Amino acid sequence: MAKDRGVMLLKRKRVPLRMCLGCREMKPKKELIRIVRNKENEVSVDLVGKKPGRGAYICKAEACFEKARKSKGLERALETPISEEIYELLKRQLEAGDVPQ
Repeated sequence: MAKDRGVMLLKRKRVPLRMCLGCREMKPKKELIRIVRNKENEVSVDLVGKKPGRGAYICKAEACFEKARKSKGLERALETPISEEIYELLKRQLEAGDVPQ
């Protein structure tokens, strides 16, 4: 920390940003849902954000989910085909509000 004329300057904590595959906006990581592909090529929803593997992010808005699904953005980002089961699980979680805010 540096002193400037008797006033302490505090360092601001860096907030990690990620791009939503639906709206293509950069948002804080905590505001997005992470979809992860592990070494066995299994795709799953990562509600905690700490599962190992390649991750992709979408907003918690249903419109962003539909855009990412239609454009196959998740499949390109994870470099693997995504089953309808994963899409349906994610859609149910968005509709039910099971996704942590």
